[in-house]
Amino acid sequence: MTERMDRRFAALAKEGRAALVTFTMAGDPDYAAAVEILKALPKAGADIVELGMPFTDPMADGPAIQAAGLRALNAGQDMKKTLAAVREFRAGDDATPLVLMGYYNPIYIYGVEKFLADAKSAGVDGLIVVDLPPEEDEELCLPALKAGLNFIRLATPTTDDKRLPAVLTNTSGFVYYVSITGITGSAAPDPGKVSGAVTRIKRHTGLPVCVGFGVRTGDQARALAQDADGVVVGSALVEAIRTSLDGSGKPTGTTVKAVGDLVRSLAEGVRSAR
Repeated sequence: MTERMDRRFAALAKEGRAALVTFTMAGDPDYAAAVEILKALPKAGADIVELGMPFTDPMADGPAIQAAGLRALNAGQDMKKTLAAVREFRAGDDATPLVLMGYYNPIYIYGVEKFLADAKSAGVDGLIVVDLPPEEDEELCLPALKAGLNFIRLATPTTDDKRLPAVLTNTSGFVYYVSITGITGSAAPDPGKVSGAVTRIKRHTGLPVCVGFGVRTGDQARALAQDADGVVVGSALVEAIRTSLDGSGKPTGTTVKAVGDLVRSLAEGVRSAR
């Protein structure tokens, strides 16, 4: 477990509250605006930040995050620029854990060894790679752990007790529980069902369990934060970016503020849960 992640969850446990985990796409709507948004997230109340690595074929993502990835790619975002954005973020923030999230293909093309070395030196704490199952741990998971990066895996409502130990093997940092079956940003999660799922996962692991997919409002965040160790919000933030852009898809004076305002209301929800 990387120290930043460890320290952050320990501090939150002392405060007796869940983490707010935010997701934005690197390079969306362009490099400069995306870096500004990234820097604004912890100030607005994000405890952990996930940064998307744009990819042309994001099969687990809903329309909002797919569109964000496309905007980023069209603006020239690539892995080199994504790692540069992390370095810019780290220059002003050495405390907030940062996780890169996405698919294996861009990492594979960059070169696994080079990617892990560059990610670590840029200040990345962990990886969420949604299309690499536990059976493929040799590919990236084990080298990532060896390089000192957390490898965070997803559990879903269909991950039964038989499958769960395989998912949890070599997982570190936290477990990301996908609260609904389907793509990101679709239906809203049911707090009752989530509570049961979190309890079940905790029987198998001492790691924090963060819940995501479908959370849009402070009230939804509050409901989930009563049982989960963290609440993950992505599509709603990406939509806040999209609706702030001008007619040609360029950022406006309200872009960073729109994201910050939403994060503040989500943070309020999470902080008032217990």
